Amino acid sequence: MSSGSTRRWQYVADLLMAAALPVMTYLAMKTLLSHLDFGTGDREKDKKDAAAAARKLDRLLAARDNTYEDDVDKRKNLELTQYERQIALEVVMPSDIPVSFKDIGGLDDIIEELRESVIYPLTLPHLYSRSSSLLSAPSGVLLYGPPGCGKTMLAKALAHESGATFINLHISTLTEKWYGDSNKLVNAVFSLARKLQPSIVFIDEIDALLGTRRSGEHEANGMVKAEFMTHWDGLTSVDAAGSAQRICILGATNRIQDIDEAILRRMPKKFPVALPSAHQRRNIFKLILSDTTMDPDFDLDYLVKLSAGMSGSDIKEACRDAAMVPVRESIRALQKKNVGRDLRAADIKEIRGVRTADFFGKGAGMGYAVTNQTQTTDDIDASPAGSKRGVDSDAEGDSSYTDTEEEVEEVEAAART
Repeated sequence: MSSGSTRRWQYVADLLMAAALPVMTYLAMKTLLSHLDFGTGDREKDKKDAAAAARKLDRLLAARDNTYEDDVDKRKNLELTQYERQIALEVVMPSDIPVSFKDIGGLDDIIEELRESVIYPLTLPHLYSRSSSLLSAPSGVLLYGPPGCGKTMLAKALAHESGATFINLHISTLTEKWYGDSNKLVNAVFSLARKLQPSIVFIDEIDALLGTRRSGEHEANGMVKAEFMTHWDGLTSVDAAGSAQRICILGATNRIQDIDEAILRRMPKKFPVALPSAHQRRNIFKLILSDTTMDPDFDLDYLVKLSAGMSGSDIKEACRDAAMVPVRESIRALQKKNVGRDLRAADIKEIRGVRTADFFGKGAGMGYAVTNQTQTTDDIDASPAGSKRGVDSDAEGDSSYTDTEEEVEEVEAAART
């Protein structure tokens, strides 16, 4: 009897164990997988990115409350998808960019054209649409020319002064490892730009992203370009009322020949940002050296002559190198006087002004310009005393040609005065 009872209890225990085993296995696996969940970090990052995007857009729309009538509604009802939140991180606040059009020298004509044909129609459509439906902002603007001539700086100033939503789109933002995600991100660029319009989408080195389509190109790259063009100028590029979207694609490139023809068609406004002329170089020098102490005998006209073929970036680096020469001399003098002492406690009471000769020392930025011109002409003297005998060579986008006679006469007239 007792033996039969024992067997029954053992049978019940076995049944309970069999029933509990799956539950225990499930709980154990759940606990194990929670510790091995490699996506936890990604989810935390997504939450942080979503919060950062929300704060940035809230700041943007709050700053524009008094600018556009519908910004208050946008701020209250703005809802973003997962991909739009990624793109929202690329939105640039105008207050975060310390560059304005006043900080750009020698490009006054392009700046004025950008204001009249891009900024005003984009941000003030009511002033243009009354007289003609043709007076709308262009769908695309392209800045092209040699490196260092101010294309990216123009884009920075445009972001600061336009008053429109400025999306600085990096190529890496659209590059995803999962098939199809890049297309969804492209779609998010335009959907977010529509929600926040007027908008400017800036793509630096646009030839790398939207270059000419080729037969051997990877399928994913071709799909991204097709998606971009479809949203840019396709069936969804106008609203239900037939009004064009207030979105402008701004591109910058050194290789305009590598951009796809269909992309170039969508960028009707093209601005060549070439190497500066003599007059432009003079303005650049004045702007860069405006807050620098100069020697009374400083010869600006001589530098303008010898800087032919240099870009604005080259001129800035040459000015930086020249401004370092007086500081370097003062530091060396202190080192001789304070041998064995800590120079951080030393005080440089007076630093001399920058001289013309400081631009031509060892390793100076103007050294290459002097060497280049002395190889092509016998009239240039590398000292300031020979400045009036210099020959100026320059080009609109090419350093291998000479300035026009009018520009040479303008520089010489300025030198005489």
